[in-house]
Amino acid sequence: MDVLTRHIAEHYREDDASEPRHAALGRAISASIESGEIEAGKSLPSERALSTGLGLSRVTVRRAIGDLVDRGLLQRRHGARTTVAPRVEKQLSALSSFSEDIRSRDMEPGVRWIEKEITRASPAEAMALGLAPEEKVVRLRRIRLADDRPIAIEHCAVPQALLPSADFEGNSLYSELQRRGLRPVRGTQRIRAGLMTAEEAEMLKARPGAALLIIERRCLLETGQAIEFTQTRYHAEYYDFVTGIGG
Repeated sequence: MDVLTRHIAEHYREDDASEPRHAALGRAISASIESGEIEAGKSLPSERALSTGLGLSRVTVRRAIGDLVDRGLLQRRHGARTTVAPRVEKQLSALSSFSEDIRSRDMEPGVRWIEKEITRASPAEAMALGLAPEEKVVRLRRIRLADDRPIAIEHCAVPQALLPSADFEGNSLYSELQRRGLRPVRGTQRIRAGLMTAEEAEMLKARPGAALLIIERRCLLETGQAIEFTQTRYHAEYYDFVTGIGG
Protein backbone atom coordinates (compact mmCIF):
# COMPACT_ATOMS: atom_id res chain seq x y z
CA MET A 1 0.00 0.00 0.00
CA ASP A 2 1.45 3.39 -1.00
CA VAL A 3 1.78 6.25 1.49
CA LEU A 4 -1.20 8.30 0.25
CA THR A 5 -3.51 5.30 0.24
CA ARG A 6 -2.38 4.56 3.80
CA HIS A 7 -3.28 8.12 4.87
CA ILE A 8 -6.73 7.75 3.32
CA ALA A 9 -7.17 4.34 4.95
CA GLU A 10 -6.45 5.88 8.37
CA HIS A 11 -9.40 8.26 7.88
CA TYR A 12 -11.75 5.70 6.34
CA ARG A 13 -14.44 4.55 8.74
CA GLU A 14 -17.76 2.76 8.21
CA ASP A 15 -19.24 3.81 11.54
CA ASP A 16 -22.70 4.55 10.13
CA ALA A 17 -24.21 1.48 8.51
CA SER A 18 -26.70 3.69 6.65
CA GLU A 19 -23.93 5.73 4.98
CA PRO A 20 -22.93 4.52 1.51
CA ARG A 21 -19.33 3.37 1.19
CA HIS A 22 -18.55 5.94 -1.49
CA ALA A 23 -19.62 8.73 0.89
CA ALA A 24 -17.40 7.33 3.66
CA LEU A 25 -14.48 7.16 1.23
CA GLY A 26 -15.18 10.72 0.08
CA ARG A 27 -15.00 11.90 3.69
CA ALA A 28 -11.71 10.03 4.16
CA ILE A 29 -10.14 11.63 1.08
CA SER A 30 -11.42 15.07 2.16
CA ALA A 31 -9.97 14.57 5.65
CA SER A 32 -6.59 13.61 4.16
CA ILE A 33 -6.60 16.80 2.09
CA GLU A 34 -7.73 19.04 4.97
CA SER A 35 -5.01 17.60 7.23
CA GLY A 36 -2.32 18.34 4.64
CA GLU A 37 -1.45 14.67 4.14
CA ILE A 38 -2.38 15.07 0.48
CA GLU A 39 -1.27 18.52 -0.69
CA ALA A 40 -2.79 20.76 -3.33
CA GLY A 41 -1.60 19.77 -6.79
CA LYS A 42 -0.67 16.24 -5.74
CA SER A 43 -2.03 13.26 -7.67
CA LEU A 44 -4.47 10.97 -5.95
CA PRO A 45 -3.65 7.26 -5.86
CA SER A 46 -5.09 5.38 -8.81
CA GLU A 47 -8.53 3.82 -8.61
CA ARG A 48 -6.88 0.41 -8.64
CA ALA A 49 -4.57 1.32 -5.72
CA LEU A 50 -7.45 2.66 -3.65
CA SER A 51 -9.67 -0.29 -4.49
CA THR A 52 -7.00 -2.84 -3.56
CA GLY A 53 -5.72 -0.97 -0.50
CA LEU A 54 -9.15 -0.31 1.01
CA GLY A 55 -10.93 -3.47 -0.10
CA LEU A 56 -13.54 -1.51 -2.06
CA SER A 57 -14.94 -2.00 -5.53
CA ARG A 58 -13.69 0.15 -8.40
CA VAL A 59 -17.26 1.43 -8.82
CA THR A 60 -17.29 2.69 -5.21
CA VAL A 61 -13.91 4.39 -5.63
CA ARG A 62 -14.91 5.95 -8.95
CA ARG A 63 -18.13 7.34 -7.48
CA ALA A 64 -16.35 8.81 -4.44
CA ILE A 65 -13.80 10.54 -6.66
CA GLY A 66 -16.53 11.76 -9.01
CA ASP A 67 -18.41 13.36 -6.13
CA LEU A 68 -15.27 15.20 -4.99
CA VAL A 69 -14.61 16.37 -8.55
CA ASP A 70 -18.18 17.72 -8.72
CA ARG A 71 -17.55 19.59 -5.46
CA GLY A 72 -14.34 21.06 -6.86
CA LEU A 73 -12.06 19.44 -4.29
CA LEU A 74 -10.40 17.28 -6.94
CA GLN A 75 -9.55 17.96 -10.58
CA ARG A 76 -9.67 15.35 -13.31
CA ARG A 77 -8.27 15.93 -16.80
CA HIS A 78 -8.45 13.59 -19.75
CA GLY A 79 -5.41 11.32 -19.93
CA ALA A 80 -4.01 12.53 -16.60
CA ARG A 81 -4.18 11.48 -12.97
CA THR A 82 -6.76 13.02 -10.64
CA THR A 83 -5.18 15.79 -8.59
CA VAL A 84 -6.09 17.85 -5.53
CA ALA A 85 -7.44 21.22 -6.61
CA PRO A 86 -5.29 24.22 -5.65
CA ARG A 87 -6.27 26.25 -2.60
CA VAL A 88 -6.57 30.03 -2.67
CA GLU A 89 -4.31 32.02 -0.35
CA LYS A 90 -5.58 35.37 0.87
CA GLN A 91 -3.01 37.77 2.31
CA LEU A 92 -4.76 39.42 5.24
CA SER A 93 -2.29 42.30 5.32
CA ALA A 94 -3.03 43.31 1.71
CA LEU A 95 -6.11 45.19 0.51
CA SER A 96 -6.91 43.34 -2.70
CA SER A 97 -10.01 42.31 -4.58
CA PHE A 98 -11.28 38.77 -4.95
CA SER A 99 -10.42 38.80 -8.66
CA GLU A 100 -6.85 39.89 -7.93
CA ASP A 101 -6.45 37.10 -5.35
CA ILE A 102 -7.72 34.46 -7.77
CA ARG A 103 -5.59 35.62 -10.70
CA SER A 104 -2.51 35.64 -8.45
CA ARG A 105 -3.04 31.86 -8.09
CA ASP A 106 -3.22 31.42 -11.89
CA MET A 107 -6.97 30.79 -11.80
CA GLU A 108 -9.78 32.59 -13.58
CA PRO A 109 -12.24 34.53 -11.39
CA GLY A 110 -15.94 34.45 -12.10
CA VAL A 111 -19.26 35.45 -10.59
CA ARG A 112 -22.88 34.36 -10.39
CA TRP A 113 -25.08 37.26 -9.43
CA ILE A 114 -27.75 36.70 -6.81
CA GLU A 115 -28.85 40.30 -6.26
CA LYS A 116 -28.02 43.81 -7.49
CA GLU A 117 -30.19 46.56 -6.06
CA ILE A 118 -30.38 50.04 -4.62
CA THR A 119 -32.08 50.01 -1.25
CA ARG A 120 -32.14 51.67 2.16
CA ALA A 121 -29.11 50.75 4.24
CA SER A 122 -29.62 48.16 6.96
CA PRO A 123 -28.66 49.21 10.50
CA ALA A 124 -25.37 47.29 10.22
CA GLU A 125 -24.56 48.84 6.82
CA ALA A 126 -25.47 52.35 7.99
CA MET A 127 -23.23 52.02 11.04
CA ALA A 128 -20.28 50.59 9.09
CA LEU A 129 -20.54 53.16 6.29
CA GLY A 130 -21.36 56.17 8.48
CA LEU A 131 -24.74 56.75 6.84
CA ALA A 132 -27.96 58.26 8.12
CA PRO A 133 -30.84 55.74 8.51
CA GLU A 134 -32.67 57.03 5.42
CA GLU A 135 -29.64 56.91 3.09
CA LYS A 136 -29.39 54.28 0.38
CA VAL A 137 -26.72 51.81 -0.68
CA VAL A 138 -25.90 49.77 -3.75
CA ARG A 139 -26.21 46.23 -2.42
CA LEU A 140 -24.50 43.40 -4.27
CA ARG A 141 -24.86 39.71 -3.47
CA ARG A 142 -23.00 37.15 -5.54
CA ILE A 143 -21.30 33.77 -5.61
CA ARG A 144 -17.57 34.08 -6.32
CA LEU A 145 -15.93 31.48 -8.57
CA ALA A 146 -12.40 30.25 -9.21
CA ASP A 147 -12.07 28.31 -12.48
CA ASP A 148 -15.88 27.94 -12.39
CA ARG A 149 -15.71 26.45 -8.87
CA PRO A 150 -17.94 28.25 -6.30
CA ILE A 151 -15.77 29.13 -3.31
CA ALA A 152 -17.41 32.10 -1.60
CA ILE A 153 -20.67 34.01 -1.10
CA GLU A 154 -20.25 37.77 -0.95
CA HIS A 155 -22.64 40.41 0.37
CA CYS A 156 -21.42 43.96 -0.28
CA ALA A 157 -22.81 47.47 0.29
CA VAL A 158 -21.48 50.76 -1.13
CA PRO A 159 -23.04 54.21 -0.50
CA GLN A 160 -25.23 55.19 -3.44
CA ALA A 161 -23.88 58.71 -3.14
CA LEU A 162 -20.52 57.30 -4.33
CA LEU A 163 -21.75 54.56 -6.68
CA PRO A 164 -24.97 55.83 -8.30
CA SER A 165 -25.99 52.60 -10.08
CA ALA A 166 -25.92 48.88 -9.37
CA ASP A 167 -25.63 48.19 -13.11
CA PHE A 168 -21.97 49.03 -13.61
CA GLU A 169 -19.97 47.50 -16.45
CA GLY A 170 -18.34 44.13 -15.82
CA ASN A 171 -18.31 42.03 -12.66
CA SER A 172 -15.50 43.67 -10.67
CA LEU A 173 -16.62 46.22 -8.07
CA TYR A 174 -13.04 47.33 -7.44
CA SER A 175 -12.45 47.97 -11.15
CA GLU A 176 -15.55 50.17 -11.20
CA LEU A 177 -14.50 52.04 -8.06
CA GLN A 178 -11.00 52.55 -9.47
CA ARG A 179 -12.49 53.88 -12.71
CA ARG A 180 -14.32 56.48 -10.62
CA GLY A 181 -11.21 57.34 -8.61
CA LEU A 182 -12.64 55.66 -5.52
CA ARG A 183 -10.25 52.76 -4.95
CA PRO A 184 -10.13 51.82 -1.22
CA VAL A 185 -6.71 52.31 0.37
CA ARG A 186 -7.12 50.89 3.88
CA GLY A 187 -9.62 49.14 6.08
CA THR A 188 -10.35 46.78 8.92
CA GLN A 189 -11.61 43.22 8.88
CA ARG A 190 -12.99 40.75 11.35
CA ILE A 191 -12.68 36.98 10.92
CA ARG A 192 -14.80 34.27 12.48
CA ALA A 193 -15.78 30.67 11.84
CA GLY A 194 -19.22 29.46 10.87
CA LEU A 195 -21.20 26.56 9.43
CA MET A 196 -23.07 26.49 6.13
CA THR A 197 -26.83 26.61 6.06
CA ALA A 198 -28.64 24.36 3.61
CA GLU A 199 -29.00 27.33 1.21
CA GLU A 200 -25.32 28.23 1.43
CA ALA A 201 -24.30 24.60 0.97
CA GLU A 202 -26.38 24.42 -2.21
CA MET A 203 -24.72 27.57 -3.55
CA LEU A 204 -21.21 26.31 -2.74
CA LYS A 205 -21.82 22.68 -3.78
CA ALA A 206 -21.09 21.44 -0.27
CA ARG A 207 -22.92 19.66 2.51
CA PRO A 208 -24.99 21.57 5.11
CA GLY A 209 -22.93 22.18 8.22
CA ALA A 210 -19.62 22.34 6.32
CA ALA A 211 -17.07 24.84 7.64
CA LEU A 212 -17.06 28.50 6.61
CA LEU A 213 -14.48 31.23 7.14
CA ILE A 214 -16.36 34.53 7.43
CA ILE A 215 -14.71 37.92 6.91
CA GLU A 216 -16.42 41.25 7.49
CA ARG A 217 -14.46 44.06 5.86
CA ARG A 218 -14.90 47.83 6.10
CA CYS A 219 -12.80 49.79 3.63
CA LEU A 220 -11.96 53.50 3.46
CA LEU A 221 -10.87 56.06 0.90
CA GLU A 222 -7.76 58.20 1.34
CA THR A 223 -10.06 60.87 2.84
CA GLY A 224 -11.19 58.47 5.57
CA GLN A 225 -14.70 58.11 4.11
CA ALA A 226 -16.10 54.58 4.23
CA ILE A 227 -16.64 53.19 0.72
CA GLU A 228 -17.35 49.48 1.21
CA PHE A 229 -18.85 47.13 3.78
CA THR A 230 -18.59 43.49 2.78
CA GLN A 231 -19.24 40.13 4.38
CA THR A 232 -17.71 37.20 2.51
CA ARG A 233 -18.43 33.62 3.49
CA TYR A 234 -15.58 31.45 2.21
CA HIS A 235 -15.75 27.69 1.68
CA ALA A 236 -13.11 26.58 4.20
CA GLU A 237 -12.03 23.60 2.06
CA TYR A 238 -10.64 25.92 -0.61
CA TYR A 239 -9.32 29.00 1.18
CA ASP A 240 -6.30 29.74 3.36
CA PHE A 241 -5.71 33.06 5.09
CA VAL A 242 -2.09 34.12 5.43
CA THR A 243 -0.52 36.91 7.46
CA GLY A 244 3.02 37.86 8.40
CA ILE A 245 4.37 38.10 11.93
CA GLY A 246 7.48 39.65 13.36
CA GLY A 247 9.69 42.29 11.80
